[in-house]
Amino acid sequence: MKILVVGSGGREHALAWKLAQSERIQTVYVAPGNGGTAQDNRLQNVDITDPHALAEFVKAEHIQMTLVGPEVPLAAGIVNIFRDQGLKIFGPTKEAAQLESSKDFAKAFMQRHGIPTAAYQTFSDLAGAHAYIDQVGAPIVIKADGLAAGKGVVVAMDLAEAHAAVDMMLSDNKLGNAGARVVIEEFLAGEEASFIVMVDGKNILALATSQDHKRLQDHDQGPNTGGMGAYSPAPIITPELHARVMREVITPTVQGMAKDGIVFTGFLYAGLMIDDQGNPKTLEFNCRMGDPETQPIMARLKTDLVSVLEHAINGSLDTIELEWDRRTALGVVMAAAGYPDEPQKGAEITGIPTETADCITFHAGTRLQQGQLSVSGGRVLCVVGLGDSVKVAQKHAYDAVDAIHFDGAQARRDIGWRALNKKH
Repeated sequence: MKILVVGSGGREHALAWKLAQSERIQTVYVAPGNGGTAQDNRLQNVDITDPHALAEFVKAEHIQMTLVGPEVPLAAGIVNIFRDQGLKIFGPTKEAAQLESSKDFAKAFMQRHGIPTAAYQTFSDLAGAHAYIDQVGAPIVIKADGLAAGKGVVVAMDLAEAHAAVDMMLSDNKLGNAGARVVIEEFLAGEEASFIVMVDGKNILALATSQDHKRLQDHDQGPNTGGMGAYSPAPIITPELHARVMREVITPTVQGMAKDGIVFTGFLYAGLMIDDQGNPKTLEFNCRMGDPETQPIMARLKTDLVSVLEHAINGSLDTIELEWDRRTALGVVMAAAGYPDEPQKGAEITGIPTETADCITFHAGTRLQQGQLSVSGGRVLCVVGLGDSVKVAQKHAYDAVDAIHFDGAQARRDIGWRALNKKH
């Protein structure tokens, strides 16, 4: 069997790595892939990104299934294009992907269907946005309406920062069309968790829980990023809270989309804020797996991902159960110098350890040329350690991080700190 994974990041490397473990797989193609997928002889990079050209490639190579990793091709309608040609693909349609591609669409949807989330207003005019900030006060959250590669959210702790964020998006046009409208919402205090499920249009299959670390520096300091590390499982998601999130957030979202005439298929990711009383509110939706959450989740998945995907595409997710490694998986992102604002590319990467049963390095912003591995993006690697406790998993990950070198590498040293504070 042949499968295509669309994307070039750490999430796609982890998905392709997991798919390639299936005995039923002949080839996993990754389009366009990265330096890590280029080095794996079970994977084959394909230098195509246009959705129409990818559909032609799938037909020519007799590829049975396609899995889409990132948000941009989903928002561009790759699922619609493939399905129109009778090709099997897992992901949301362009219409369903609006849950991620438009923050305003998502907030209005949540309000309409009674899904717990922060109070908000949407603005496209500068004066109105500034007036609203002055009226509500800080801390406050400013979000670009469109896709901004993880850089469209500013958590402003004071008024000056909030006003500057609005100017950056609406006036200075730093985020292009993504920031032509802004969503301004109340600041929610608490602990974040990532809740990711697979949806086949009707049935919902929850994946292992995880927690991301968004800020660049230790102790959750510095600017927001696409994510500097993650671990799974997340102790904050107790069985009781898991049931509540399914009941109050996930199920109403899938059913609400159907009521609105949009059948949702694909990965659905709810970014949650859990307050001190254990009440969940939805910060955002993604219509794909998270990055870097995918890396530790895939490292723990024991079930054959190929068969899971088949059930997801065929509408029979209710007939499968997932088996998980009981160990904790903890992933540490190594980012380029200058990330997130101006990542420096081109640095040579050395010292990546060989994969073992308790440590795997997934590539994201890497490129392989003439046998030489170099930095090609902001988040470069995600090093995943596995262990019987958070502390052991953390040690395995950081031992590998310490062995890897590229000029200007940035990595947080405290991934998993919240879980450690819970005495796990």
